Amino acid sequence: MKIAVVGRGLIGSAAARHLALAGHKPILIGPSEPDEKRTHRGVFGSHYDEGRITRKNATEPFWAEASIASIARYGDIEAASGIRFFSPVGALMVGPDTGPFMRDARATAQTCDIAHRALDADRLRHEFPYLAPGTDMAALWEPEGAGHISPRRLVAAQTKAAIAAGATLVDAQVHGIDDAAGGVGVHLDDETLTFDRVLVAAGGMSDHVLGRSVTLKIFARTVALFRVSDDESARLAAMPSAVLRLPGEYYLLPPIRYPDGRAYLKLGGDPDDVVLADIDAIGDWFRSGGNPAVRDHLEAVMRAIMPDLAIEAVEMDACVTTWTADGRPEIGSLSPRLAVATAGCGAGAKCSDELGRRGASALLQNVSERIAS
Repeated sequence: MKIAVVGRGLIGSAAARHLALAGHKPILIGPSEPDEKRTHRGVFGSHYDEGRITRKNATEPFWAEASIASIARYGDIEAASGIRFFSPVGALMVGPDTGPFMRDARATAQTCDIAHRALDADRLRHEFPYLAPGTDMAALWEPEGAGHISPRRLVAAQTKAAIAAGATLVDAQVHGIDDAAGGVGVHLDDETLTFDRVLVAAGGMSDHVLGRSVTLKIFARTVALFRVSDDESARLAAMPSAVLRLPGEYYLLPPIRYPDGRAYLKLGGDPDDVVLADIDAIGDWFRSGGNPAVRDHLEAVMRAIMPDLAIEAVEMDACVTTWTADGRPEIGSLSPRLAVATAGCGAGAKCSDELGRRGASALLQNVSERIAS
């Protein structure tokens, strides 16, 4: 059986590895990261980055269960590929002590039996003196099996492990798919490849690749990157990742070494949801490099939550998040030969291996129902 996975991002590369481990020889199709985003005219991926939070806990059991399954396999992926992508520095979930965010996080931790420590505001300041939480705040501290991952290196690790297990990589952009009587045609720049089954895991490009009406919502996101000295990075070497409900939800990454050799803290959390209507708008957004107004907003937030941080420079980058109407990934069969695994809904990086595994299973088993609330 000839199988293709369309999309070389976090979910697609994971699906290819799981298909190869199941004894198949999938073809993983998608373009490489562009050398220069500002002039690139093809498609983009949001995994072109070095820092995403990973943790088991969440405000819903679905995301916790998917993350628990994925994190349990991080070691296997690193061993199979020889690529390290996981930094186990721990993770915090911080919010008003009596608010719904902490209520739901505590409930999920209990339901999913996630090891953690509960911290009140005083204990939070004592344990993490570089943070400045309000007196009404509390936290759940997950010290083990949590921290941050490099999505760029995770994709590289999944791809290398998939190839070692029997997958083949095709470095090309997919322009569309035809699910016809003779098989599923995958249209590349100058040829069409035909497969018995195809899994589409193309993130924000999935509607375009499938040629269907708009099903997913693609939101423009700006992240702020705070460059710090090597001395400041060393001072914060034990800093965990954090999700912060302040109000407004933000995510904070500790100092991470980026490809330019410098260390940056990363803060994300747009105040507004800006919808990107089509593939052209998505491309324009990535090429723009982000929204300066959001960068400035994030800088003000950062200076409030880490007032002693010695910032050398503030930069920004553009990415997108892909959402379904119910806030769960779309994973399931569209026909006997075609399946989809897409939409991380702002939480998919850490649990992408499990989402890819479920997508591979849906393709092989012809599972018709999608994950739903």
